[in-house]
Amino acid sequence: MGDMPELPEVETVKRGLDRLLPGHTVASVKFDSPKSFPNSPADVNQFLRGARVLGVRRRAKVLLIDLTSGYTLVTHLKMTGQLVFDSPKEHFGAGHPNDSLVAHLPDKSTRVTLGFEDGSSLFFNDQRKFGWMRLLPTDTVTDLPFIAKLGPEPLEPGFTWQVLQQRLKRRARSNVKSALLDQTVLAGVGNIYADEALWGAKIHPSTLVGQVSARQIQRLHQELLAVLRLSIDQGGSSNHTYVDAEGNRGSYMKFANVFRRDGQPCPRCGTTIAKLRVAGRGTHICPNCQRLQTAQKI
Repeated sequence: MGDMPELPEVETVKRGLDRLLPGHTVASVKFDSPKSFPNSPADVNQFLRGARVLGVRRRAKVLLIDLTSGYTLVTHLKMTGQLVFDSPKEHFGAGHPNDSLVAHLPDKSTRVTLGFEDGSSLFFNDQRKFGWMRLLPTDTVTDLPFIAKLGPEPLEPGFTWQVLQQRLKRRARSNVKSALLDQTVLAGVGNIYADEALWGAKIHPSTLVGQVSARQIQRLHQELLAVLRLSIDQGGSSNHTYVDAEGNRGSYMKFANVFRRDGQPCPRCGTTIAKLRVAGRGTHICPNCQRLQTAQKI
């Protein structure tokens, strides 16, 4: 998949790792370049080696591995980052394109290897070298500029349709798709789920935010949550890249209604699905269900 991992993929990885990593103590650390692992040797010795994993969290598309030292390994997967856990008992090929390769890790795309006291390992693989793993005091993670700017998490209990309406208003003159993709408006939503939610809500992605009615925003909120939850249940969308803790490939794409289905009939009305460019991204719509509104907000 050329698409960056989105919230459901990263949530799938988080859940798998949070089941496997807590309680493991870091015994050794190897990395191939400071770009992927920009940490001082002093910090690594003091706060990573010998520290035990407390748990794994997610913020937007970033994974946070909390340690007993009061530090957190902030892991940004970017386009091709993968975390693979391997132990004599089990492996979690979160993101390994070929499960049989787990046995051959580390390989040429392994950037960081954490060895644990019990002989298990966590590999951070990243073909394109855009991702990174930073060791930071846990209480400073929220001050990282890109994390501080993030919008709310759509799956948090406080994320109501009114919150969505309020967040979208920040981009009233933008089209609704680019507003949904803006991580400062909302955290973790990317191309696939924006297309799917807009189709579900019958909103054309080029519609200006200021022209979307309150009723449509309610529907969009509903569809966004439904599509994210379904995708997490299915283990994410990137069949080639993400597998869950049990080694199952993400199967959301089987349920996609419009994404990458151009030329096929709309599951709702039978009209041929079209592909256009909106917000600089390939965008899939049903030209009949999602008509462009040019009238003022209803």
